[in-house]
Amino acid sequence: MKKPELLVTPKSLSHIKDLIEAGADAFLIGEQRFGLRLAGEFDIDQVKEATEMIHKAGKKVYVSCNALFHNDRLEELDEYLKKLQKIGPDAILFGDPAVVVSVREFGITIPLHWNPETTATNWFQVNYWGERGAKRTVLARELSLDEILEIKENSKYEIEVQVHGMTCIFQSKRKLLGNYFLYRGQVMEVENRKENKNMFLHDKERNNRYPIYEDMNGTHIFSPNDICLIDELTEFFEAGIDAFKIDGILKSEEYITTVTKLYRQAIDAYFDLGEEAYDEIKDDLYEQIAAIQPPLRPLDTGFIYKETVY
Repeated sequence: MKKPELLVTPKSLSHIKDLIEAGADAFLIGEQRFGLRLAGEFDIDQVKEATEMIHKAGKKVYVSCNALFHNDRLEELDEYLKKLQKIGPDAILFGDPAVVVSVREFGITIPLHWNPETTATNWFQVNYWGERGAKRTVLARELSLDEILEIKENSKYEIEVQVHGMTCIFQSKRKLLGNYFLYRGQVMEVENRKENKNMFLHDKERNNRYPIYEDMNGTHIFSPNDICLIDELTEFFEAGIDAFKIDGILKSEEYITTVTKLYRQAIDAYFDLGEEAYDEIKDDLYEQIAAIQPPLRPLDTGFIYKETVY
């Protein structure tokens, strides 16, 4: 068995340096014009600088292009992909087939990872897109453990699973927040997520707060809990899941770095010292994450062992 890749989502160029030291194997970056719900905003010049920095450290960098593109954005997408070809990241994430068409049309040689968010739910899809150039599929977070293992068993291509962080439960391409404030006679300028990260929908009946923000891709609402599988990784290890993703959206750099270090310890303990070594430390690793977890963000296992979490 080989170690799964530990994939993280940095918030800035300086944060990448910290995450390299923390033990990350790969980095997902991009900008909201082309990618959905990224932890940090990296324009094309920063993508270039980040790629050089990450490659120098012997790590991998992936660029997100998994937005849904209307006709008026296709030309801009083409130009962006051409620039990425010159930079040379290790993969491009996509959900919209328009990316595949552009990659073929312009001779883009960067490998593809298929990430359609909630709709990657069976191994037929994995193999279908793999045959069309996607070397990896990012599975939907709304899958049980048994479903994930079945997909991996029948897939001919790499499988990525989110093991930590927030889960998006709703996206609308409409500007729901802006429309609401306009209805109230107020003016709300839509800023980057960093400026409105403290906005929530309140569910008094269940005592939940759902983080919400708006950007150029629309309105995004997140679950009230964070996924944390650091003490539940054995079956993923045994199945040979290719990549574990830590999603750091709406989290601080310090939090993401600490969590990355702890997952690094979990992976290395299992593969370097054996299953018993991992079993001995996994509860302590979980407690260390729980200790830094925001009080309003309980930890759970997502859909891994139950049908619904919202």
